[in-house]
Amino acid sequence: MASSSLPSNVHVSQHPCLRAKLSQLRSQETKAKETKALIHEITLILGCEALAKGLKVTKGGTDKSPIGYEYSTETISTSSISLVPILRSGLGMIEGSLLPLRHETCSLTSITTALQILLPIPVSVHHLGLFREPVTLQPVEYYNNLPYHQAPAHQNSAAAEIAILLDPVIATGGTSQAAIQTLREWSVKKVIVISILGSIGGVRRMAEEWPENVEVWIGGIDAECDARGMIKPGLGDVGDRLFLTKGK
Repeated sequence: MASSSLPSNVHVSQHPCLRAKLSQLRSQETKAKETKALIHEITLILGCEALAKGLKVTKGGTDKSPIGYEYSTETISTSSISLVPILRSGLGMIEGSLLPLRHETCSLTSITTALQILLPIPVSVHHLGLFREPVTLQPVEYYNNLPYHQAPAHQNSAAAEIAILLDPVIATGGTSQAAIQTLREWSVKKVIVISILGSIGGVRRMAEEWPENVEVWIGGIDAECDARGMIKPGLGDVGDRLFLTKGK
């Protein structure tokens, strides 16, 4: 699907490896283990593209190389960044993000590593629980652990400056749109959305929610959703595929 009709704050990846992996992820023959690995790998590619544009390098101090030569260090300020996966399926994208995998025995901790791998030091992870009401297809929030501390100037001092919102599938766009509204109320200054696949209508709806402060990085675009709000041909229910459950 061509992206020419999408808002300017939507960036559809043209990476050849991502496009090949997306085709593999679409297949009904791809099992849970392979699904998890592909989501991890696609998220890494999208994360590299998104964070290259969305973050800035700052000067650090000095250090010495293994053979004794001094050099100036560079880093990024991760204190102003939070990862915000949308439960359940967004958990599969954290694994590709920020930290080396250390706790293979803990499924939630292992899932919390895709974007953590990219960042040089750990960042906070805050979860949003949203589901789509099956009749109206409207989002319903059931969980929110965004911290809130009221400052004297009536600003939320606990809010991150940059929230990286992780939602693998943007179908109707209602869930991601609601998440952006919540993050805006939390007082974030910028939202970077990373998603694997979306419908053109859903992505447009979500991207237009707060266009001046939202950037969307997505692996692919399909034309439309069916009557149940599922993308055609889509990926199916990513949460069910990851956690071997059957949706209602």
